[in-house]
Amino acid sequence: MIKQILNRLPRKPSKSSDNREGGTSTSSSNAYTSSRNSDLASNHYANSSGASFSGFHSTNSGLNQGNKISQVVNAKLNGNTVATSFEALPNFRDVPNSEKQNLFIRKLNICCIVFDFTDLTKNVKEKDIKRQTLLEIVDYVSSANGKFSEIIMQEIVKMVSVNLFRALTSAPRENKVLLAFDLEEEEPSMDSAWPHLQVVYEFLLRFVASPETDAKLAKRYIDHSFVLRLLDLFDSEDPREREYLKTVLHRIYGKFMVHRPFIRKAINNIFYRFIFETEKHNGIAELLEILGSIINGFALPLKEEHKLFLVRALIPLHKPKCIPMYHQQLSYCITQFVEKDCKLADTVIRGLLKYWPITNSSKEVMFLGELEEVLEATQLAEFERCMVPLFRQIGRCLSSSHFQVAERALFVWNNDHIETLIKQNRNVILPIIFPSLEKNARSHWNPAVQSLTLNVRKIFSDTDPELFEECLHKFEEDQAQENEVKSKRETTWKRLEEIAAMKAASNEPVLVSPKATTRNPSC
Repeated sequence: MIKQILNRLPRKPSKSSDNREGGTSTSSSNAYTSSRNSDLASNHYANSSGASFSGFHSTNSGLNQGNKISQVVNAKLNGNTVATSFEALPNFRDVPNSEKQNLFIRKLNICCIVFDFTDLTKNVKEKDIKRQTLLEIVDYVSSANGKFSEIIMQEIVKMVSVNLFRALTSAPRENKVLLAFDLEEEEPSMDSAWPHLQVVYEFLLRFVASPETDAKLAKRYIDHSFVLRLLDLFDSEDPREREYLKTVLHRIYGKFMVHRPFIRKAINNIFYRFIFETEKHNGIAELLEILGSIINGFALPLKEEHKLFLVRALIPLHKPKCIPMYHQQLSYCITQFVEKDCKLADTVIRGLLKYWPITNSSKEVMFLGELEEVLEATQLAEFERCMVPLFRQIGRCLSSSHFQVAERALFVWNNDHIETLIKQNRNVILPIIFPSLEKNARSHWNPAVQSLTLNVRKIFSDTDPELFEECLHKFEEDQAQENEVKSKRETTWKRLEEIAAMKAASNEPVLVSPKATTRNPSC
């Protein structure tokens, strides 16, 4: 009977049944724990998202120096509860080699604690300890002589994410768009936490660049999500942060080949949002600088994906009002494409003409400078495809009353390659621009523009006197016809005024003969 009662009691499940149900066996758990130091298995983070921590605890029985975290004090910082009072851990040189990896992880854990830097009087001691710890782990990564393990990589990415990935504060976008051309004169906004952020960026840079970092293993942690959050930081108003981000992202692009298409696509999306939605982003210049280096390494022939990037992203970047902030880098990227594939010159030049400014003279000067760089890399066949609309626009620039625009357009003839292209197609180009040249030479208010115009006229007259005389004769005929039309128009208006004055005293309607009101078709 006793046996019957015992048989009815629930039995304790065996280890083998645990394994069949997907649980973790004791033996496998011990095997995993033995790969790390047993005292590090108890590291605990209160916030699993990695954004903040409410508690921190780590012990190491293998270290006898006696320096360890002495207490945990919870304090509210940035709305999160974090551990803020702790003591410095031993230096790496004070522990045996077998314990350095464990000490490194403990130091990473300390650096995961985030402080409020808006108040310089709070947690001064703890901030100093954290900064010193950050400097120590930077040196450790730089001098590492063994491959980083997966556990180390996980802890590194966690620490970097906690410190860098945060909400960026900036002035209202609406005001910035209106004041786009005043941004160069504004004082850049400096992040108060930069003394710590700088060391974290340096640490990340050394880690990515280290030969001990296995890209195949690290890509599990420096993944698409990590790259996207890193790209979000390019909108930081602190130029020092954007400079570090530029270097770090370029290193990631170089080391993790599997991420390259994703990085290019993510940058494209930032450009699209900037061009067609916000027209506000602080890091466009830095992103273009990275792309300039990437484009320089494109293999030939260019992929269709890269050509679409040129047409859909780079050329439309000429549209926003704040183009002065990044035009130098944009121009470099555009020129790189033309140097890689000269057949793209026609596409680029027509794209520039599409977004050519009408009322913004300073932007027009920038466009002319970029146009000269593109033309310098343009071959004759592509030049002939677009020369008619191109020199119609240059002719308008020559006629500009803004002397810098007219002067910059005339400087195009100082480039030997462009001058050669123009001379080879002078029969088409000179008739287009001759009226602008002749008007400048006769009546432009700026002496420098007049002088440059006379030099350009002399180039054409020396190269092809017959064509020049023909264009001059045509110009004078057109001027005479224009003066005749103008005289007829003035005569017509004068007759209308006389008839109106005669009928003014009476209430009779003014009748004008059809002959008097017929307008010349060329008016």
